[in-house]
Amino acid sequence: MTTHEKKVIVIGHKNPDTDSICSAIAYAQLKQKVTGKRYVPRCCGELNPETQYVLARFGVDAPDYIDDVGTQVKDIEIRETPGVDPLLSLKQAWISMRKQHVVTLAITTDQHLDGLITIGDIARAAMDLADSDILSRAQTPYRNILDTLDAVLLVGEVDGKVFTDGKVLIAAANPDLMEDYIEPGDLVILGNRYESQLCAIEMGAACMVICEGSKVSRTIKRLAEEKKCVIISTPHDAFTVARQINLSMPIGFFMTSENLICFQTDAYIDEIRDTMAKRRNRDFPILNHKGQYVGMISRRNLMGMARKQVILVDHNEKSQAVDGVENAEILEIIDHHRLGTISTMSPVFFRNQPLGCTATIINLLYKENGVEIPPTTAGLLCAAIVSDTLLFRSPTCTEIDRQAAEELAAIAGIDPVELAENMFEAGSNLRDKSAEEIMFQDFKKFSASDVSIGVGQISSMSQVELADIEERMRQYWNQSREISDTDMTFFMLTNIETETSRILFRGRAAKELLAAAFGTKPEGDVCEVPGVVSRKKQLIPGLMTALKS
Repeated sequence: MTTHEKKVIVIGHKNPDTDSICSAIAYAQLKQKVTGKRYVPRCCGELNPETQYVLARFGVDAPDYIDDVGTQVKDIEIRETPGVDPLLSLKQAWISMRKQHVVTLAITTDQHLDGLITIGDIARAAMDLADSDILSRAQTPYRNILDTLDAVLLVGEVDGKVFTDGKVLIAAANPDLMEDYIEPGDLVILGNRYESQLCAIEMGAACMVICEGSKVSRTIKRLAEEKKCVIISTPHDAFTVARQINLSMPIGFFMTSENLICFQTDAYIDEIRDTMAKRRNRDFPILNHKGQYVGMISRRNLMGMARKQVILVDHNEKSQAVDGVENAEILEIIDHHRLGTISTMSPVFFRNQPLGCTATIINLLYKENGVEIPPTTAGLLCAAIVSDTLLFRSPTCTEIDRQAAEELAAIAGIDPVELAENMFEAGSNLRDKSAEEIMFQDFKKFSASDVSIGVGQISSMSQVELADIEERMRQYWNQSREISDTDMTFFMLTNIETETSRILFRGRAAKELLAAAFGTKPEGDVCEVPGVVSRKKQLIPGLMTALKS
């Protein structure tokens, strides 16, 4: 059976920002330090330039990307039944199945899946006794015949040699009659009669199976060598040999090799469940990402499958969460936003505080657990606070956020102001990005009163850059029929220096909603809102309040 080291995924929201990435990294480190178990940070979207700068600044690798946390084949118990050689005999296949308590074997060559053989296939092959030439048609290796009949080699070479022509027959008649039905290439089962052995050799038999361990004269052996006739001796009688010899055939001759139903280790259970239910197969082979065979699963394996375990940071809205979260086991949620739509099957640890940044909560958790924060991690957390609070200018920023940033900056040996300038400059370098990329690099969805709202945002300390981006965004805004699958879409262009946002809007009643929320007079499809810089604390609450009223 496979043994997976259980890991817990710590992950932020889609379209990740610096806070969600840095908090996931720092919290995974804390949990691993406190519990000794394996916690891994992951991301479910492309990192923006600001976040890339922060990770590079502190020499930290970006979390691996994951687009879905639904249960996959690799998350369940795979029966690691080894693949077998296509030349393996039916008898050995049967023995292997009984020993492993399985009914299906995978036939492989260099880990490539050639086919499958079931216990039913072996039973049918063993019953095919009337077909006297099936042994040769199956290209049966002589080594298989020796093994199946518990025989020893008396004359000839058998390594790599295959019984390729002729039929299998029992020499029960006298030599005069044998001449009429023995043909070149046949395999003849006989006893100790010298005349019968001689006749078989003279008629060109490819192999003689001598039953009951009978003696073979030197003359017969010499003649057999001259005629290149293999002689093997078995302790079994002719009846037993006749019954058993078909079990020497290679399983490759009987395997099912077409229309095989295989599943990849990365396949999601929801995708394969219906296929498994509709097929009568007892077992299904599993292949890895290289197409190599790794084992088997059955329907029974689905009953005990373990869902992926995740911790969500910096969000608790299902629309913002990684795909498949509804099929995962959520262990914790660490957030600083309003309560959203995530629901869980059982109680979880939920830490939600009205602070400016999730990283501030992570900093508190380090202190509460008595764990010293390494300088690199301190740098990441400080950068996250600087980013989310717009260097303490955002109305979401609290004194706790400011103190945490100062403490973390001291540990990391950095200047928050210098860090902020470099971060914002890196984050606002959008010349090489398309309008669509800018739109969705930090885009979040919300819903209230059966209305869905999408909000994107960029922040910059350069009014010139913001004006250029606004012009590009307006062109994109007008040319695109649909921008998102929401009822209303807003895009904030926030000037950090003047603490003002210009908001592009689209959608039925979006203009009226903005006017009602902030008492402004939109011009065309844009509206300037002084003092509004926070999507979370200002724009969204204002829109939601206006919607409800």
